[in-house]
Amino acid sequence: MSIKLQEIKQKKKIGEILLEKGLISPEELKTALNFQKSTNERLGRILVDLGYISEKDLLKELSTQIEVPLFTESLIPSVPIMEELFSINFMKHNKFVPISYENGVLSIAAVYPNDYTLVNTIRQLTQHEIKTYLASESEVNDLINKLYAEGGTEMDRLIEGMEGGEGEIDDIEQLRDMASEAPVIKLVNMFLQRAVESRASDIHIEPFEKELRVRFRIDGILHDIETPPKHLKAAIISRIKLMAKLNIAERRLPQDGRIKIRILGKEIDLRVSTLPTLYGESVVMRILDRGSSKEYKLEKLGFLPDMLKQIDSLIKRPYGMFLVTGPTGSGKSTTLYGALKKINKSDKKIITIEDPVEYQINGVNQIHVNPQIGLTFANGLRSIVRQDPDVIMVGEIRDLETVEIAIRAALTGHLVFSTLHTNDAPGAITRLVDMGAEDYLIASSVLGILAQRLVRVICENCKEPVKVDDKILEEFGFPPGTILYRGRGCRECANTGYKGRIGIFELMVMTEEIRKLTVSNAPSSEIRKVARAQGMRTLKEDGLLKVKEGITTLSEVLRVTQDI
Repeated sequence: MSIKLQEIKQKKKIGEILLEKGLISPEELKTALNFQKSTNERLGRILVDLGYISEKDLLKELSTQIEVPLFTESLIPSVPIMEELFSINFMKHNKFVPISYENGVLSIAAVYPNDYTLVNTIRQLTQHEIKTYLASESEVNDLINKLYAEGGTEMDRLIEGMEGGEGEIDDIEQLRDMASEAPVIKLVNMFLQRAVESRASDIHIEPFEKELRVRFRIDGILHDIETPPKHLKAAIISRIKLMAKLNIAERRLPQDGRIKIRILGKEIDLRVSTLPTLYGESVVMRILDRGSSKEYKLEKLGFLPDMLKQIDSLIKRPYGMFLVTGPTGSGKSTTLYGALKKINKSDKKIITIEDPVEYQINGVNQIHVNPQIGLTFANGLRSIVRQDPDVIMVGEIRDLETVEIAIRAALTGHLVFSTLHTNDAPGAITRLVDMGAEDYLIASSVLGILAQRLVRVICENCKEPVKVDDKILEEFGFPPGTILYRGRGCRECANTGYKGRIGIFELMVMTEEIRKLTVSNAPSSEIRKVARAQGMRTLKEDGLLKVKEGITTLSEVLRVTQDI
């Protein structure tokens, strides 16, 4: 079993326990504590190294203190356990080794079995429950060498004999040669394949002083994965930069690129961003499945029937502007693609200008922004208007010039879709005014504003009812006795209790009263008050309806709406 860190803090420290048991003297404890100040090593390790206590006695007391059973010889496996999942480097670095697997539970022997981050990482990698045993470092290393040293895992085989450099490599040809070696190519491809298999939306590769960290963002949450040694940093990052056609010699400035690749039978686009940090370049790759745009139907994004009917009416207007707001990663582009697919008929000409074009839609003219040659949102939009379109989508409104052209287009017979970065729907009006747009033009052109967030969906495979205290139910407007749901955690959802995401929304339709408030430059709080009186459902209220329907959890809705 794994022990919560807050529980450990309430227990006696190991030094006090050993002192009370008479296993060490006060002078020995004082000496060890002085050593600890200069080395930052764990106290138990120092006591053993100084010869004040045997490792066997230390482990016995540690086992009692943290309530984790001791690893014994009877638990030694005869064959490697899940050898394809863990590399020797990963096990040695994290000081653990798998020892058995039975009935969906993976048992490991670990030097630090109460390390929540380690246990959670292994749980995510294996998608199994984890049981821990306390072992000495020598026991763990001996077992790793005995079971895995000859064969090793896929990553072990890939990195075996691979060279790299701890410092920065200035020889560009050397970097290019390293990045073109077959093991490096296979290693990077392995990361990409695992990310796609895990339904990850982003891959983060981050260099730190003592490690190279790789994380996948799955359903909006970052998860650590098994990573190669730090000395391969230059080879891995150079390989990615070459694939994205970036300048591998430039490490002082951020760069952006794109990779098109086929993985697991899918055509995948990767948006690559590099950023110089203290210990090297950090790389983030956004994964875009070009073949998945067919799934983006408004009906499947999480709209409740009444709101879907309102949006359907707005996007079928002949002219005006429809805005979608929310932070980065809240699904704004997905919603606009859904709207475009809904109205994409042969009698309409649709043109989009995006940064970048995330998904391709048949029958829609899509333009990729390229500021380096002067193709900005504003310049592109100015040319689009001369192409006689019926519908225009502007990926994002970032400046006054783009706002003015978009408003002008909306007032002269075009239906304009775009996005803004604001927390809620009423705040979009204030944001446009702050950018310099005329309030009377905003009031005349805007049809409606949709704010949105994404919440994780309860895993259907392990979904179970949960009884909630009536006081909590009452606080959130649920009748007493209402049964809510949660995900227990299973292999299907990597023991998170969630699988997939869905939107929660706040739709403000521009009524006559809201137009008057806009022209009079009323604050967003007043606009919100009137909109709610006219029936606008807030993001939190929409989320709570999905909680009541058993789609998501109360904690998930509160997590994504706490900034509002």
